[in-house]
Amino acid sequence: MTPGARLEKLVRDTATALMPEKTRKWIRAQQRRYKLQSVPVGSVDFGGLRRLSPISAIFGQDRDLLTIERYYIEEFLKKHSADVKGRCLEMGDPAYIKKFGGDKVTQIDVLNYVEGNPQATIVADLTDAPHIPDNTFDCIIITQTLQMIFEVDKAIATLHRILKPGGVVLCTSHGMTRVARREGVDDWGEYWHFTTQSKKRLFRAHFAQENVDVSTVGNVFTCICNLHGLGAGEIDQSELDLHDPNYEMLVLVRAVKQA
Repeated sequence: MTPGARLEKLVRDTATALMPEKTRKWIRAQQRRYKLQSVPVGSVDFGGLRRLSPISAIFGQDRDLLTIERYYIEEFLKKHSADVKGRCLEMGDPAYIKKFGGDKVTQIDVLNYVEGNPQATIVADLTDAPHIPDNTFDCIIITQTLQMIFEVDKAIATLHRILKPGGVVLCTSHGMTRVARREGVDDWGEYWHFTTQSKKRLFRAHFAQENVDVSTVGNVFTCICNLHGLGAGEIDQSELDLHDPNYEMLVLVRAVKQA
């Protein structure tokens, strides 16, 4: 979107918000009556998106491309790569600690919910993990995990407790996307999709308000493409880089424990 288009959208959205509801309804009625919509009814060409099943049912992992969600996650972690240092903890495997921490990292730990992961140094349920000492980690990376935990508030309390003072948690979670079910494994289902409002309230219950930064990524087009399982490489960079707060594909949190 060009700067001029952004300004036009801002002016239009502001005028709409300030307009009385009765006036808005009258204008919409006239638009329908005289076919004055920006895209007239009946003129939309759905093309290859007119289908009742997704192009890829597994988040685009079968298309040999970086998925749209993973693209946004890596952009977020790259932006905050300076936080990935000292003793670091990641869920499942240490891929992002290694990619974004490099030689700033002095010790790597991996948490897994169940036994059997050879990369795990800690086996624990984040909602009840008294065996993980307080004030242990300088950085915790937790991507696409909180939505799988029913008692999410308890998990965030644990994240806060096991961070060192001044430590940082970098967290990403689903907002507007398909459900990630694990067939036949109900305990690993997906319980929540978040918004900026819910993430702020959840994290600010444990972290100081000024130490919690919540942001989102995505727009209506990238959300549609992500629902169809398209890869990030199939979308123009300008389309990926435009973030519309009304379409929260992912909700991203950087939270710092009070020093």
